[in-house]
Amino acid sequence: MRWKDGRRSGNIEDRRGVSAGPLFAGGMVLRLIPALIRSKVGRWVLVLGVVIFFGARMLGVDLMPFLTGGQTGSGTTQSQSFSAEEQELADFVSVVLADTEDTWDTVFQSLGRVYEHPGLVLFTDRVQSACGSAHAAMGPFYCPGDRKVYIDLSFYHDLKTRHGAPGDFAQAYVIAHEVGHHVQTLLGISDKVHAELSKASAREANQLSVRQELQADCFAGIWGYHAHTQRQLLDSGDLEEALAAAAAIGDDRLQKQSQGTVTPDSFTHGSSAQRVRWFKQGFKSGKINACDTFNTDAL
Repeated sequence: MRWKDGRRSGNIEDRRGVSAGPLFAGGMVLRLIPALIRSKVGRWVLVLGVVIFFGARMLGVDLMPFLTGGQTGSGTTQSQSFSAEEQELADFVSVVLADTEDTWDTVFQSLGRVYEHPGLVLFTDRVQSACGSAHAAMGPFYCPGDRKVYIDLSFYHDLKTRHGAPGDFAQAYVIAHEVGHHVQTLLGISDKVHAELSKASAREANQLSVRQELQADCFAGIWGYHAHTQRQLLDSGDLEEALAAAAAIGDDRLQKQSQGTVTPDSFTHGSSAQRVRWFKQGFKSGKINACDTFNTDAL
């Protein structure tokens, strides 16, 4: 990918190296304020806390990182030291996110709508989101509760060495897929799926999840189409990198690797062939209406 001269996104939140303890991470203390206000004792606790907080500031002690899990008021971590390789990877993520912003700005404008940019949180090992606490082992994810994408950059090492899918466009596909879930949220698709899940059997719920994930793959393909045709970001072989990544994280391949057998009824993301097919569908068409995975029998 020809990404180094690309625009960096202003929606990156860098929490790498920040402790995400169960009480303080992600501003959990701040979220307790409404509950404290509702009780007399809670109000006294708040008053005492305010006195302590501002008293400490007068003495030159900043308690804000303690309250917000290590974040500063700007939403970034305090000064950290990272290797040149890791910092370049963080820059890459920022450029890819910015490019998805440009793509979906254009697509939503064609729909007569305004695209709301998601945030993207870089973290290490564990993180607190509006969807709860998460570990790096879970892989990258999107949280509709705060409309942010979360990724531990170590996932890219696993993508290359464990899943056999190296390359920068493979890495970009992962971000574009999670942004695809954000697009589903904005379009009301995720709410409809959630409503259906509440009355679905376990098997039906898995099938709905597969359709939602495959659509996010197709939306990732739409980004790839625009990145290629509008901004000429792709090099020779980049598309193959993305297809290799989609295939590498298909449910059938992951199940075969982990348990030696494949159980299609338990799929939640789709098979390797399905994920490749729907990414290619979006990449070929560049249009949302080509990504209707919910009204087709041919997944």
